[in-house]
Parts: sequence; structure tokens; C-alpha cells
Amino acid sequence: MASGSSTGVMPTGGRIFSTVPDIFFIPEFVFGGLVWILVASTRIEAPNPLGWVMFVSVFCFIGTTLWFFIFLCGANQSSIWPGLDTGFHFVAIVFYLSASVILAFSTLVAAANLEAAGVAGLPTDLLLKNYRLDISAVVMSYLATLLYFLHAIFSALRWKSS
Repeated sequence: MASGSSTGVMPTGGRIFSTVPDIFFIPEFVFGGLVWILVASTRIEAPNPLGWVMFVSVFCFIGTTLWFFIFLCGANQSSIWPGLDTGFHFVAIVFYLSASVILAFSTLVAAANLEAAGVAGLPTDLLLKNYRLDISAVVMSYLATLLYFLHAIFSALRWKSS
């Protein structure tokens, strides 16, 4: 009893590059990887909460990579996958939003340190470089959060319709 059309709700193979929720995989890789790289390249102070940011960016990057390859290989055809897809992306939203807030707060502290060093007449070259990297990481983190949010919403709509 062979059927000419696929009965699965979830896309497989190259179709993941043309469906709305799954097209966000590539930008999630890019922005999530940029957060990881930018946070890893800054100088870390002793009582710094950026460990959580690194955990979130690495966890989501690896999770999205695994998710991407599961979709690409077509191993996502069970009826449980739409719910798992939605669940993973909502967890990623919560993680990334918390990491983004922490990262933004750390950047504000870095701005205060930079201003204090400038007022005191200390060299600010390294502080300014780290501050710029932190600002970039905050922007990329919020963009990654937005992408995971969009992916989760469209995944939830797909789950509801399945």
C-alpha cells in the first residue's frame, strides 16, 4: 500500500529550506554562533555571570544542529515530533531571553567601568574593545531570541494543525 505523497507533517530533506518554521534554522545557527564567539572572545572578570550565556549559546547551537540534522535526514516523521519541535524552541526562547538580559546587564556594568576608567585617566583601549564586543553579543543574542521565538510560534501552529 504505497502512497504517492508523504503523510508526515514534518518536512524532510531539502524541503526544510522552504518551509516557514524550518527556514529559521540557518539564521539561528548564524546568530547563536555569533553570540557564542563574541562572548568567548571578551575578557571575563572574576564574578561574571557570562557562564550562563555561554551555556545557553552552546546548548542551543548544539541542539539546533542536532535538530537540523534530524530534519534533514527525515527521522522526524513520528507524530510526536511537532510537539517536540515546539517544546525545544520554547525552551530555547526562555534560555536565550534570560541569557540576553544577563548579557545586557553585564554590558551596562562594562560601560560604567569604561566611563570610570576614562574619568580616572586610565588606558581604555582594551575596555573599549571588550565593550564593543559585548554590545555586538547583546544584539546577536536578542536576534537569536527573536528567531527562536518565530520558529516556536510557527512550530506551534504546525503542531496545532497536525
